[in-house]
Parts: sequence; structure tokens; C-alpha cells
Amino acid sequence: MKKVHDIIWAPWRMQYVMTATSEAKGECIFCEKPSEQRDVENYIVARLKHTFVVLNIYPYNNGHLMVVPYRHVAWLSQLSEDELYELIFAVRLCEEALNELMHPDGFNMGLNLGRAAGAGIDQHLHIHIVPRWSGDTNFMPVIANTKVIPELLERTYARLRPWFETRGL
Repeated sequence: MKKVHDIIWAPWRMQYVMTATSEAKGECIFCEKPSEQRDVENYIVARLKHTFVVLNIYPYNNGHLMVVPYRHVAWLSQLSEDELYELIFAVRLCEEALNELMHPDGFNMGLNLGRAAGAGIDQHLHIHIVPRWSGDTNFMPVIANTKVIPELLERTYARLRPWFETRGL
């Protein structure tokens, strides 16, 4: 039987559970957060005409960003050409910002379209940009199913936001 000291507690994950519950009720964080006009609190680092860039508050790694269209669509085929172009342009901006500020060795980039493909929020498409460093894995995911992120979101936001601001975003 496991003892309390054998368990790694991650109470911040409860917010993730609550987010999934909100989506089940028809609410969408990708629609709500940019409409609140509280970019610092919501970790929105850049706003473009059709898309915004936001830190993932449940990151796979430091600097994990998401590019999200403002319009609530689930499929790339539902985007206009301008929205689609800007989505990819914003991904490129994220790559440039993270390369310049965080110097990763590589990236994982992608999107999951539909619940069957692994989308946690399947009704509002978004692209993940995850910086990677050689040797960035550690024993925690293996033994505790837990990731260790060494930098606070607030610090990562403070590093990224000025880069986008200098570009008028």
C-alpha cells in the first residue's frame, strides 16, 4: 500500500480537469480567454488579426506555446485562406521567438484534430509548439507519470512577451 510520502501531489492538475468539464458544458477557454482582455493573467503573449499565441498552462516543456484562431472552428478546412496563412505565420513567429530566447535543440509542433486524434479541446483547433532540448527528459515521467518544468509560467511569459511586442503584436 502506498504511503502519503510515496505520492507526488500535483494539485494544479485539478484546473485541467475543470477545464475539460467546462468544455463538456459548451464553454470554450480559447474563446473566453482572449475576450477577457486580461492577457498577462491568461498568458496570451501575442495577438494577431485572426490568431493569438498563448502559453500552455499545462506545458510539456518550458516555452510550450499554442497558436489559436479567434474563430471557434474544429477543422483546418473551416478556416479562411487568410486565417490559415496567419495560423502558420504565427507558428513561424513562435519558432523564431523560442529559438532566439530559449535556444532549443529542436521542436515538436502539431495539432490533434478530433477527440479520436487526442485533442483535449477538440472543438477549437490549436497548434502546439513545444521546444525541445537534447536530454530534456528525466526520470519523473517514467516513475511518477509527472513532468518537471523548471521555469514558472510567469517567468517564461516575461521572456516571450517583449519579443512579440517589439514586432507590434
